[in-house]
Amino acid sequence: MDDPLRLLTTDVLIAGGGPCGLVLAIELGRRGIRTLLVDPKPGTAFNPQANATQARTMEHFRRLGFADEVRAQGLPADHPTDIAYFTRYTGWELARLSLPTAAEAVRNVRGMGGSWSAAELPHRVSQKFVEAILRRQAQSHAVNDVRYGWRLQEFEDEGTHVDAVVEAVDASAPTPTLPQRGREKVRVRARFLVGADGARSMVRQALGIGWGGGTGVRRDFMGGQMFAVYLRAPGFYDVFPHARAWMYVSVNAQRRAFMASVDGRSEFAFHAAVHAGENADAWTEADARRVFAQAMGTEIPIEVLSCGTWTAGHSLVAQSFQRGNVFIAGDAAHLFTPTGGLGYNTAVEDAVNLGWKLAAALRGSAGPKLLESYGIERKPLAERNTAYARHFADSVGLYPARPVLEEEGEAGDAARREAASHLDAHVRLEFNIPGVTFGGRYDGSPLIVGDGTQPPPDAANAYVPTACPGGRPPHAWLEDGRSLFDTFHAGWTLLALGPQPPDTSAFEDAAAALGLDLCVVRHAPAALRELYAAPLALVRPDQIVAWRGQDAAVAQQVLRQASGH
Repeated sequence: MDDPLRLLTTDVLIAGGGPCGLVLAIELGRRGIRTLLVDPKPGTAFNPQANATQARTMEHFRRLGFADEVRAQGLPADHPTDIAYFTRYTGWELARLSLPTAAEAVRNVRGMGGSWSAAELPHRVSQKFVEAILRRQAQSHAVNDVRYGWRLQEFEDEGTHVDAVVEAVDASAPTPTLPQRGREKVRVRARFLVGADGARSMVRQALGIGWGGGTGVRRDFMGGQMFAVYLRAPGFYDVFPHARAWMYVSVNAQRRAFMASVDGRSEFAFHAAVHAGENADAWTEADARRVFAQAMGTEIPIEVLSCGTWTAGHSLVAQSFQRGNVFIAGDAAHLFTPTGGLGYNTAVEDAVNLGWKLAAALRGSAGPKLLESYGIERKPLAERNTAYARHFADSVGLYPARPVLEEEGEAGDAARREAASHLDAHVRLEFNIPGVTFGGRYDGSPLIVGDGTQPPPDAANAYVPTACPGGRPPHAWLEDGRSLFDTFHAGWTLLALGPQPPDTSAFEDAAAALGLDLCVVRHAPAALRELYAAPLALVRPDQIVAWRGQDAAVAQQVLRQASGH
């Protein structure tokens, strides 16, 4: 590449400062890996975007040390988090799923068992708040250089490293390390590049990686163009005749829409279906007020903070997640219809999976198969999760909203009973999803050392905790009030369970020889030994069970395979 004004060297260059890129910077920063993150936006998100942080994502935020900070944002602690369906917001209520408030989630989590035994429960919080926290966390690591207002212009994979050029998008925005000389261009030399740069990813396109899966699905709702409005409506609750919720869905023949409460008071993220023949790209604030009134059932004053269009109906997964020293993650690697809230949460887990592997490769403790495992593990998960999201979208979006739903009298009553029955089943299908949340697995990964057992069937609405290698470790609360997950090491954890666990010295010796940061964590209760169905279990840095067994005789073989050797 030609000679930009100066050369910066770093370990990992991240293109994209959304949740995926920021979580990756945090994962790398806490491991002392030098990281440069660039994003052309002036800062983190203004619009609410994703509005639900799933329980598994909250467990990762807990592991990283800021789950409480995330839980303090979004809805007030005592605000309902229900999902409710109406003909219109001032019309008939059709169905509702009642869910715990943020305060109740904190109080009740220790009493949850079975499918919902977890260190953290879900939290309803807009992505704009989460991104601000993630940015502060990423910038708290001295090895991280986080630059908004900068974009990746070009890159070349040279085999031993990646050469790239980044440039300042807004020359008036000062940076802490660069003088102002018009539009700055800087050459960057990094060992690895990660494209977390969104649906139109420049990195994915430059690599020539195409999409697999489906797109262009048409539905009455959640299929085709959608009109998004970020609005302030201080008088909403003055005219809203029902109990408060977090998600409000309107189901009528004129205009179907959903709306999430952003702050529990007056701000909402509103999304309406666009009909065939309508040109929503040309819609103005007046149209935003008109469309909102259709879902509302009456006109109330609103302040339009922003509006625009997006497309539902995607179930796309990139054909590859890696080319040489370059990786893609988040929306650059998979595009969802947002039913189930799976896109943002899947993106976070991409970063969690990739972060420890990049760090191991840079530190010299990774085998040759470790980085290759990223795509092997994450691509099937993306295909699984996009399929679930598509199923949820079909369930709600293909259900016809007929005019009779809003009629008085016997015919209207019958139609509303039918709709209520369908939507009551649907809301539980889409929003009570411990199986989706906790049941993702890496079966078939070269890093997973199987033990001959099979995991329980994958199901959206049920999760059976299992230590069968390849999935999330079973969770339990300890007698001292801690989560079992709180005792896991930041690196590799060898759980030694039960009153008389086997000797673990073979694992400790093998880990030292391979340069792996392993800690033996002992828990004597027999109930934990029973929960894991073995006295020993090896847990990866991303809290995935890599192996379980009865003794340490195979320690060297297990650790070599689990670390990609």
